[in-house]
Amino acid sequence: MAYYLYILYSESSDKYYIGQTNDVEGRLLAHNSSDRKTYTSKHRPWVLLKSFTFPDRCTAMLVEKTVKKKKSRRIIQEIIADIHTSEELLDFLGLNSSAG
Repeated sequence: MAYYLYILYSESSDKYYIGQTNDVEGRLLAHNSSDRKTYTSKHRPWVLLKSFTFPDRCTAMLVEKTVKKKKSRRIIQEIIADIHTSEELLDFLGLNSSAG
C-alpha cells in the first residue's frame, strides 16, 4: 500500500505542517474539520501544497521524521519549490540507499 508525505500550509497563520498518511485527501479534510483541539485545528484552513508517494509507511515515516528534525522553514520551502519526485526528496535528505 502506498503512503504519502504531505506538506500543508496555513495562510492565516503562515505555518507549514508535515505529515504522512495513506489517504491525503482524507487527512486534509480531517485537519480542516476535526472537532478535536490540536495544533492543526488552531491554524485552519490548511491547503495542500505538495505530496510525495512512497512504497510503504516505514519510508514515509522516515522522511517525515527527517524533515521535521531539521526544523527549518527554508528546507520546507526548498522542498516545495525545487523537489518534484520522491526519489529527488530522498536524495535531498540523504536517505536514498540506492545512491551508495
